[in-house]
Amino acid sequence: MTSTQPQPDPHQDSVVVPDVTLDHKALPDELVVDGSPTTAHQALSSLSGLTIGVWEHTQGTSRDVEADEVFFVVDGQGTLEFEDDSPAVDLRPGTLVRLHAGQRTVWTVRETLRKIYIS
Repeated sequence: MTSTQPQPDPHQDSVVVPDVTLDHKALPDELVVDGSPTTAHQALSSLSGLTIGVWEHTQGTSRDVEADEVFFVVDGQGTLEFEDDSPAVDLRPGTLVRLHAGQRTVWTVRETLRKIYIS
């Protein structure tokens, strides 16, 4: 996030998730599988030691090693695959997913994906 963008107010009781401005960065080459995806995230609040925020991934395919997280897709389309052969998840608005620390994943994003995460 650049210094010209407003910081979320930790005492604010509401936020319009689609309106949150994110500062995208290119992924390291070793994480890119296909295309030129970028990602961005912004912490919004905390609750009982957990961080609540917004994360976004543009079109393309990338690999990741996950942290403990629950997320809810608010916009976009994609597929989340797990390298341990767990069933793939179709990502679309309304999808709720639980990730476990250390899981190796492949994110294939067909339409820029925005999620709310709790970690």
